[in-house]
Amino acid sequence: MKIRWLIIAGVLLGAIAAAVYVVRLDHMVTRQFEGRRWTLPAQVYAAPLELYVGLPLSGNDVETELRRLAYRPVDDVVRTGTYRRVGAEIDVGLRATRFADEARAAELLSITTADGAITSLRDGTGQAVPIIRLDPLLIGSIFPIHGQDRIVVTPSEVPPLLPAALKAVEDRNFDTNYGIDPLAMLRALWVDLRHGAIEQGGSTLTQQLVKSYFLSPRRTAARKIREAIMAVSLEAHFSKADLMNAYINEIHLGQDGDRAINGFGLASEFYFGKPLSELDLNEVATLVAIVRGPSYYDPRRHPDRALKRRNLVLDEMAEQKVISRAQADMAEARPLGVTAKTAGAYYPAYLDLVRRTLRRDYREQDLTEAGLEVFTNLDPRVQADAERILDRQLARLDRRRLPRADARLTPATLQGAVVVTAPQSGDVVAVVGGRDSSYDGFNRALDGRRQIGSLVKPFVYLAALESGRYNATTIVDDVPVSIKLSNGKVWQPRDYTRVDEGPVPLVRALAESLNDATVNVGMDVGLDNVIHVLGQFGLEQEPPKNPSLLLGTVDLSPLEVAQLYGGLANGGFRTTLRAVRAVISADGKPLKAFPVEVEPVARADVVYQVDSMLEQVIERGTGRPSRAVLPPGLIVAGKTGTSSDQRDSWFAGFSGSDLAVVWVGYDDDRVTGFTGETGALSVWSHLMGDISTSSWSAPMPDSLEQVTIDYPTGLRADAQCSDDLVTLPVPPGTNPPLKPGCLGASLGTAVRSTVQNAFQRAGRWLKGLVH
Repeated sequence: MKIRWLIIAGVLLGAIAAAVYVVRLDHMVTRQFEGRRWTLPAQVYAAPLELYVGLPLSGNDVETELRRLAYRPVDDVVRTGTYRRVGAEIDVGLRATRFADEARAAELLSITTADGAITSLRDGTGQAVPIIRLDPLLIGSIFPIHGQDRIVVTPSEVPPLLPAALKAVEDRNFDTNYGIDPLAMLRALWVDLRHGAIEQGGSTLTQQLVKSYFLSPRRTAARKIREAIMAVSLEAHFSKADLMNAYINEIHLGQDGDRAINGFGLASEFYFGKPLSELDLNEVATLVAIVRGPSYYDPRRHPDRALKRRNLVLDEMAEQKVISRAQADMAEARPLGVTAKTAGAYYPAYLDLVRRTLRRDYREQDLTEAGLEVFTNLDPRVQADAERILDRQLARLDRRRLPRADARLTPATLQGAVVVTAPQSGDVVAVVGGRDSSYDGFNRALDGRRQIGSLVKPFVYLAALESGRYNATTIVDDVPVSIKLSNGKVWQPRDYTRVDEGPVPLVRALAESLNDATVNVGMDVGLDNVIHVLGQFGLEQEPPKNPSLLLGTVDLSPLEVAQLYGGLANGGFRTTLRAVRAVISADGKPLKAFPVEVEPVARADVVYQVDSMLEQVIERGTGRPSRAVLPPGLIVAGKTGTSSDQRDSWFAGFSGSDLAVVWVGYDDDRVTGFTGETGALSVWSHLMGDISTSSWSAPMPDSLEQVTIDYPTGLRADAQCSDDLVTLPVPPGTNPPLKPGCLGASLGTAVRSTVQNAFQRAGRWLKGLVH
């Protein structure tokens, strides 16, 4: 009798404990699910392409941009995300999208092109459209290491076939069960035993949701019981529609390196490159197929398995009358259609810069969980060109280098980096951190600090011009120099050619990168003044006060060089480089803007003279090989740079709208055998020749006038006595000595120069009156 009561008491206590356990689980599940907040990594977007009449974009170019945004060609544009091209006209079903400054509803756009440019833009009613933006390209997200990434979708953004397919394949009784389905478990076990493999799952959709949202992946009997209780609890408190939407946003559907692909919204972008709402039947079936085993049925690694499973899903949908047999047959006849995979992020080097920018203002948790939308200045067209050209030119340089290099070298060892900016705004439009542009590792564009060599020389000459004792025609001595250092040693730099040119004009010293002439000028101007100029143009850390600074013994990254050269390209105004344009909250509210920051750092007339001399680098100096690549008539300016023993090859230069910095070298600092002229210049030239850019053509300041000299000697001359003339801006009253043999032409030259300068000044005065 006593034993019976002990058993009854034990049973009662067990029942009470079980009830308490169930109640606690129910409370926990309800509380967490009611307040559920998925971790939403910040989504990062490129700058949208603005279309307008006259934009130099051919029909093929427009189509390329639409395909980049995952717009699909169709016979009739009845859905967003599609386009139709007939001859010179392209009809586009633009998606609804959000920009940094506004939202745009879905609309129809007709684009007409001719002779390589857009000639007409019209909306769905036939009205002319002055300007319109394509969608901003999603270029990546900021997620925690080994973290989840997802794009949350609302029920209205889910194609009706998706929940229907999930119920047909994963949980036929979803609409009527209470979170668990014992019959389905037995049926799945029988099917699996018959096929000798896992063909069906016994868990309901609600159980799968519980496993993904609440539980660890461990498989134990206790966890299975816990899962069942939690599933019933969810069913008791929440609607089927709510549970289905949660499932669609939560379930794991793949892995991309350290990034977990969660939810159908992100999976649609990851596998097909387009929004979930635009998926076709066969694509929906592929995603449902992946649910059973994202690794086993990975459509990129195991396409045969994925295709077989997809077709099984379509057969199940037809059997359950979700679709017709004919629809299933048509969908099964189509390929998987999965896009090529990108490693990690689309543009990891650029995203690295974005992260660093945002971390100044946001906590890491905000960036990885708060669902921010980040709009950047990345130009996908320029970025793609920079990546392709760097890889192609490095391969070419490898072929030149390897025959005389160490036998242990491999073609992949030569590295490079590229930064492209818009100097007037400071927008960073492209960043390539290495030869493998998809590799999310060491970012040479931001962290590869190497000696810049002769890239420093424009700032030496700018300091000389600011002193008032030099101009572009000033004769300087390119002769050996010996400088005693503070440690008692003697520094004796030499020209790269080991040939001293003697007396040369300042413009030639810079254009041909003459070391001895530069050191003589720099020491005369003073190291303090050169260091001051570098600081004004953006050098954050003051370099050691050594004479070798005059030849570039300062370590900088390509991004830091771009900041320095931005002041030269922008007429003496330093514009802080910016990758991020704006940040928007998850609910569309503006959080932070990154306005253009401009500061004057040098006189416009001084910078104009330096820029004119940098133009001669391209026309007559170390940058001259670029002329064989650049489009005829394109005016650019820039400077080569080579570090000691040819370990680093640099080129930095600009057009009227773009500035690009290129570094080429080895990560282990070994000798490359390339100068700036023979290495980095080829990358820069092909890039500037490939992107749509404009000529450098700044107006000459009123305080300057022009003079024509014989380039080799710096003496005043004209066509009668010199076959190598160059016309340069100089301060008024500059009167270089006359070249011997030019006596008969001297008066005519002087008159023409005076009249020309007078007309230029009058023209600028009249222009000022008009404005």
